Amino acid sequence: MNNHLSSLATARTWSRRVVSALFLAGVLAGATSCNDDSDSDSTSIKLAGPKPEWGPTIHPEMQTVIEKLDQLSGGVPLNTLTPQQARMAPSATDAVMAVMRDYNIPAPVPQVDTTGQRIPVSGGTIRVRIYRPKNATGNLPAIVYYHGGGWVIANLNTYDPSARALSEQTGAVVVSVAYRQAPEFKFPTAHNDSFAAYRWVRDNATTLNINAQRIAVAGESAGGNLAGAVCLMARSASVPLPVHQLLVYPIARYDMNTTSYTQYANAKPLSKPLMQWFYDKYLTSSADGTNPLISLVNATNLGSLPPATVINAEIDPLQSEGQEYASKLKAAGVSVTSKVYEGVTHEFFGMATVVPEAREAQALAASELKKSLQ
Repeated sequence: MNNHLSSLATARTWSRRVVSALFLAGVLAGATSCNDDSDSDSTSIKLAGPKPEWGPTIHPEMQTVIEKLDQLSGGVPLNTLTPQQARMAPSATDAVMAVMRDYNIPAPVPQVDTTGQRIPVSGGTIRVRIYRPKNATGNLPAIVYYHGGGWVIANLNTYDPSARALSEQTGAVVVSVAYRQAPEFKFPTAHNDSFAAYRWVRDNATTLNINAQRIAVAGESAGGNLAGAVCLMARSASVPLPVHQLLVYPIARYDMNTTSYTQYANAKPLSKPLMQWFYDKYLTSSADGTNPLISLVNATNLGSLPPATVINAEIDPLQSEGQEYASKLKAAGVSVTSKVYEGVTHEFFGMATVVPEAREAQALAASELKKSLQ
């Protein structure tokens, strides 16, 4: 373990230097949705090795990001670390920025302004980051966005590319929520914080210059679970529902014996052992896992929920449960658009500057959101 930690510290130091350089170049601020001018930049990417055993169908750009992430992290699995150490480890976003640096891939000019503030929740406050399209006027629609990280790791910066992309491509204000994380805060704290943030956005619509009748929710991975759960919580509390739910590779079933868990147990950046590590940190007991707020597929009366867009990656343990929840919503009469993107892994959605499938997925998400936000 000491050797692992030494490798991690070295990798994180190198990664921070890369990130600092990219900050100065303005890359982080613009590493979001990618316009057509940069579509050709990723074609010159060269792979360092053969396709991994766990991902024989992986596409070159995606593989390059995974290889870079392995390089930055020294190959240390997150599930061998403490939560505090894992939060310091290089992220997929760090890897994308390093690939951009390696291949001189330019970042698009940011089209949103950001502000930050703290909002009240039960037992304290949490941070939110508000993205507003530049030069926008009037009451805009809004999207409350929840980042991923298994309810344990990651932060607003890690998922900044996704939040920016959604704001830029939908013309909506995006409120990105930094809910409290495990193991310091166990289930259902992240869920309660997420619902409190949704209510805060609704209650402060006038101050935020948004239209309270046009608010959607969105999230990735654990954040996709939170976005779906907020819809259930709003219904239970008789709070007006979001007009749309964007669920990107959501955690939706407490079951690690699904087809995709079996096929992609050793995938990167999310593996079966890492997902078990997340559950161990956030849940108090296995009984929590059957709660519909964790296992969305266990929820009832799905027909009353808002339209949904469900996006999954092919090479991802969570593929099966995400598509199962999409099927259950559709069977209940909910309008659902769902798609599995081939050749990519968990976390691909925010990688639009490098990964073509991320650009496609962001465009699909924005198109479906706009239909509900109009």
